[in-house]
Amino acid sequence: MIRYLQQRRHFILSASVGLVVGLSAPHAFAQAAPKTAAAQARQPVVLVLGDSLSAEYGLARGTGWVALLEKQLAQEKLTATVVNASVSGETTSGGRARLAALLAQHKPSHVVIELGGNDALRGLPLKNTEENLVWMTQAAQNAGAKVLLVGMQVPPNYGTDYANRFAGLFTTVAKAQKVAVVPFFLKGVADGPDPARLFQPDRIHPRAEAHPQMLANVWPELKKLLR
Repeated sequence: MIRYLQQRRHFILSASVGLVVGLSAPHAFAQAAPKTAAAQARQPVVLVLGDSLSAEYGLARGTGWVALLEKQLAQEKLTATVVNASVSGETTSGGRARLAALLAQHKPSHVVIELGGNDALRGLPLKNTEENLVWMTQAAQNAGAKVLLVGMQVPPNYGTDYANRFAGLFTTVAKAQKVAVVPFFLKGVADGPDPARLFQPDRIHPRAEAHPQMLANVWPELKKLLR
């Protein structure tokens, strides 16, 4: 069952995740119980730490890519709990401030970090964004989780150089920290032949029709980590 830890607050973002044992003999049950606990302990917990693109901003509940991820897991016969800790308007600083508590509460085996877009749209220093991504990645790794960074791209509002450096930042951090990365979360959505039709009237947030493609961008990398 997918669990949501979402808050809805407006922001601007560019168009650019029981073993039942029936034994009659008490002795047999006593032997089986530790195995059951061990099986539950091994069940993956996927924590998604994102912004409105993962928090279903403007969408009906259950139509965003994180909700679709749960269906994908079932289809692939992969047992996992998905915790959506995404917040609309979140920056990497906000994610960094919340992550320690989330790691302690949910003890995830996998952490998907989908943050950074709001940093760029506010023109925040790329050094700060990079430091926050590194900190979150290392914190998740130190907690025993595998990490997937989900990258973004933004229009050249602050210059082409800024936009290009921002786009490459996620791969740079992923390589340095030896974690998986999705270079561009909105590939096939924001860079398609008719991107306007895949966005809500604000021309900022993808429609529900775009979220299967967003999941398709994330799933191959996440699946590798879950196997």
